[in-house]
Amino acid sequence: MAPAVVYALLFAAIALEVIGTTALQLSQQFTRVGPTAVLVICYAAAFYCLSITLKVIPVGIAYAIWSALGIVLISAVGLIYFKQRLDAPAIIGLGLIVVGVLVVNLFSKSVSH
Repeated sequence: MAPAVVYALLFAAIALEVIGTTALQLSQQFTRVGPTAVLVICYAAAFYCLSITLKVIPVGIAYAIWSALGIVLISAVGLIYFKQRLDAPAIIGLGLIVVGVLVVNLFSKSVSH
């Protein structure tokens, strides 16, 4: 499988997880059917896409990318859509997560490109 396809699937998994997590917030503890259905479908599709990437990318690396970008993106959704504030330590921490993923991807020999 071409690296571009693998990373496209990984980014699809990330996007689906962020949509699912947004729907989780909107489901109001699973009391709203529409958002609950969206979150189940999105989480299932996200894990399926992630599973395909594991044929090429080591699980630790794939999960690090998935979780880090998911955290940053869902924090942005929370900030913009749900009006949740991020303080300076939260922003610094998110920046460190992004830097960590970049270091792993740019310098680690564990990542297969």
